[in-house]
Amino acid sequence: MRSVKAYTDGACSGNPGPGGWGVVLQFGDHERELKGGESDTTNNRMELTAAIEALKALKEPCHIALTTDSTYVKDGITKWLSNWKRNGWKTAAKKPVKNQDLWQSAGVGVAQHTVEDDAVQ
Repeated sequence: MRSVKAYTDGACSGNPGPGGWGVVLQFGDHERELKGGESDTTNNRMELTAAIEALKALKEPCHIALTTDSTYVKDGITKWLSNWKRNGWKTAAKKPVKNQDLWQSAGVGVAQHTVEDDAVQ
């Protein structure tokens, strides 16, 4: 299984407001950049979209060292995602998970790859 480094970030101007996301994928000497945005979004959605797009860009299962400055994304992937799925997309407080649509997409990507928990930072 290939090892890939993924550096992700997202932000918006205002929250909500126009936002963007970016990804740098590194595999050996190869590097690929991805980017995108939305006209009306939130910071958390852009941070999470960056991670999802990084996972989706990989055409085969990989070991991924994911670097993010988002505690929301880090904790979501390493701590909360499996519980949310098991609890029918409800939080521990029995409330609907925010950004469920994106977390479901993230779950697909996480299931296809090995995301190194200790590398998510």
